[in-house]
Amino acid sequence: MKQILALYIFFLASTLSHSQTEPEDYLKIILNPTLKKGTKPQEVIIPLINLDSKENNIDIKSEFWDTVNFNPYRNKIAKFPIEIKFEDTTFASPIKKEKVITSRYGWRNGRPHKGIDIDLITGDSVASMLDGIVRFARYSRGHGNVVVVRHYNGLETAYAHLSKIYVKLNDTLSKGQFIGKGGNTGRSTGSHLHLVTSYKGHYIHPEYIFDFSNENKIRANQIWVTKEWTRASFHNARRQSKLKLYKTKEEALASLVKTKKVYIVKSGDTLSRISKRNNVSINAICKTNSIHKTSTLRIGQKLVLEL
Repeated sequence: MKQILALYIFFLASTLSHSQTEPEDYLKIILNPTLKKGTKPQEVIIPLINLDSKENNIDIKSEFWDTVNFNPYRNKIAKFPIEIKFEDTTFASPIKKEKVITSRYGWRNGRPHKGIDIDLITGDSVASMLDGIVRFARYSRGHGNVVVVRHYNGLETAYAHLSKIYVKLNDTLSKGQFIGKGGNTGRSTGSHLHLVTSYKGHYIHPEYIFDFSNENKIRANQIWVTKEWTRASFHNARRQSKLKLYKTKEEALASLVKTKKVYIVKSGDTLSRISKRNNVSINAICKTNSIHKTSTLRIGQKLVLEL
């Protein structure tokens, strides 16, 4: 039986001719008939599996894969500037209609707004912006029903205030794949999509990375992120920030020169309050101004803040 099978394989191989002249995502084989005259050659298409795909090369679940905590990188310290690379040049719109941003990344009502709000109606479809894997899909305080997708370059996108979630943990998603329906769950005053972008726990201004016009472009294939684009205190949620995109490490490093701001102490101010409002550590304030954490602040006192 083995000899007959071997002979058949040899015979079949001798009758095959490859029509492929350049790399494709399929293999085309022509079977030339040898037993029956007048029979036309048969074409067989065999799909090829790309073993070099990003899904096979990159294990995005190897570090900090936490399906319970919204931000598993809470205590991880990043070294700025942060480099993020993209293979795609465009992203899939998270909603199917025109994207109207009602609130931006930045300082809002005395607290940081670490994402952008996109207008929608409860029940509107919400989709993943890029290929990735679902890391978090559940109700979270503040965010309501939220889905977090980790992408193959390490970036994570979160889709909050959903009325219903239609994916589950560890689901592999394609760019533009449906993940849920928009809503008003959690701490929300109306139906909208709260979109968050982060890299290893550091929230990033979404409009620094993505162009939310109808073109749906990713700003660049290589983006360097500085603290300026991770701190909400540098931006105002009511207006669009002026874009200063850094495409090289040299450009990003040149921008890291600290800027100084003179802060005048007001009634009721404490070091803790000044620290939170200006996103500067108490230790940094004390060191720059040669004071101690227990020092008494005076109304009208000038403090130099290095931002």
